[in-house]
Amino acid sequence: MDPRIVDRLRCPVCAQPLAEVAAGGARALCCPRRHSFDVARQGYVNLLAGRAPHVGDTAEMVAARADFLSAGHYDLISAALAAAATEAVERVVGARAVGAYPLVVDAGAGTGRHLAAVLAALPDAAGLALDVSKPALRRAARAHPRAAAALADTWQRLPLADAGTAVLLNVFAPRNGAEFHRVLDPAGSLLVVTPAEDHLTELVGALGLLRVDPAKADRVAESLGGHFTPAASTVHRRELALTGPEVATLVGMGPSAWHTDPAGLAARVAALAEPVRVTVAVRLTVWRPTPR
Repeated sequence: MDPRIVDRLRCPVCAQPLAEVAAGGARALCCPRRHSFDVARQGYVNLLAGRAPHVGDTAEMVAARADFLSAGHYDLISAALAAAATEAVERVVGARAVGAYPLVVDAGAGTGRHLAAVLAALPDAAGLALDVSKPALRRAARAHPRAAAALADTWQRLPLADAGTAVLLNVFAPRNGAEFHRVLDPAGSLLVVTPAEDHLTELVGALGLLRVDPAKADRVAESLGGHFTPAASTVHRRELALTGPEVATLVGMGPSAWHTDPAGLAARVAALAEPVRVTVAVRLTVWRPTPR
């Protein structure tokens, strides 16, 4: 694991620094109090303190997401994040007499595709993908040469140093305002991507999918209030022309996969006329930490 990333990690049990050790061909991260965390063969490290209350996305959901994202359908999100992250890093480095390497953390990273796009735009940055889904982390650990991956629950204390993160990404994922504030550099930025009201609107009624919560923006603000203030907000839209199998993959990678009957969904997808026109609409909000 990149020592620059390990340097910013902290033990989830005692919050002490971690160091990589090797014994008998196995690798682990250990703290001075001898708490040890194994690095899996697939490249990610388990930094959970105890058991997580949930296991995150299934292998099937992760595979569907990897297929859909690799086709470029959500590249507008990656591009928007890369542009915003570039500006955010310039802000952090500009606030320092000597700019240390920036760390980009993706909380709820999934397969790591968005993090990889951000790192491609930031040649001096290192990246860390956090997720509670092991199938997702197996892919995220290989998403980019300058990225690492760790099993961590966003609702718990994050295994990161205070103020050691330059940019924190949060794409369609839970938000822990207090912890995000703790780990972000005072000049850093939190980039939050949420669905706009018309996101996938053509499929909601036709396939019986979950609707975007009309109070989504209010709930995001409530989760971050007191810790962050909004600095900018932009909406990004694109119309997709999808095949029936691509529509099925899109549904299978998101939250509706937990609530949709597979047989009924297949029948409804088969009834759609191709190409299926689908609106991708997301809001990217830049949040800045309030003064400590």
